[in-house]
Amino acid sequence: MFDSGIGGLTVLREARVLMPERHFTYVADDAGFPYGGWEEPALKAHIIDLFGKLLAEHDPEVCVIACNTAFTLVGADLRAAFPHMPFVGTVPAIKPAAERTRSGLVSVLATPGTVKRAYTRDLIQSFASQCDVRLVGSENLARMAEAYIRGETFSDEAVRAEIVPCFVDEDGRKTDIVVLACTHYPFMANLFRKLAPWPVDWLDPAEAIARQARRLVPPLETLAPGEDIAVFTSGKPDFSTRRLMQGFGLRVV
Repeated sequence: MFDSGIGGLTVLREARVLMPERHFTYVADDAGFPYGGWEEPALKAHIIDLFGKLLAEHDPEVCVIACNTAFTLVGADLRAAFPHMPFVGTVPAIKPAAERTRSGLVSVLATPGTVKRAYTRDLIQSFASQCDVRLVGSENLARMAEAYIRGETFSDEAVRAEIVPCFVDEDGRKTDIVVLACTHYPFMANLFRKLAPWPVDWLDPAEAIARQARRLVPPLETLAPGEDIAVFTSGKPDFSTRRLMQGFGLRVV
């Protein structure tokens, strides 16, 4: 289970429900976080090189890229570089949003990297061409979510400023679905609901990602040997992060 930070824990939570007999290695590329500041060629090379080391060391059955920014950029390259390894990706849940919306107004709350990807725009063209889709790239929200889950607090005004651009009210129609296109964001979903100008469906793809991973991994009748561990690429997670990982049942190695 791979993410730039701790956002992928939202996917891990769902995967454990569906695959209780499996053990997980959670990898947080905190040395590279946040990905938004990287140039694309450098980030591609960084992630591919990192996976070469991770696969050699941990030899997983399947890899879940629990990061929209990473997978929309480098998913195809990872599959080409490591053809023997099944990869489950994370992409903005634009297709289910287009299927569910009643107003036809959908917003995608993402990182700037995900917003600018051609992959994201191709999803809109393929699955939501009949909808009005607003792409909202937040510069701050992934960092805020990382801090929020560690116990930090933010003013309502600061959080509201990040989500208000998602809400469109025009010609008697209102946004009714906001796609959470960063795995960090669901940690703050209850806060978003409280501060939203009106109720919407906040679409979290974590369960769908976990279901796809389950399809690729054969069930076991007994618990697989091993333990759930967390790996931080910096090698230096702070005390609050270690405590958080322990709370999720992960031993930091």
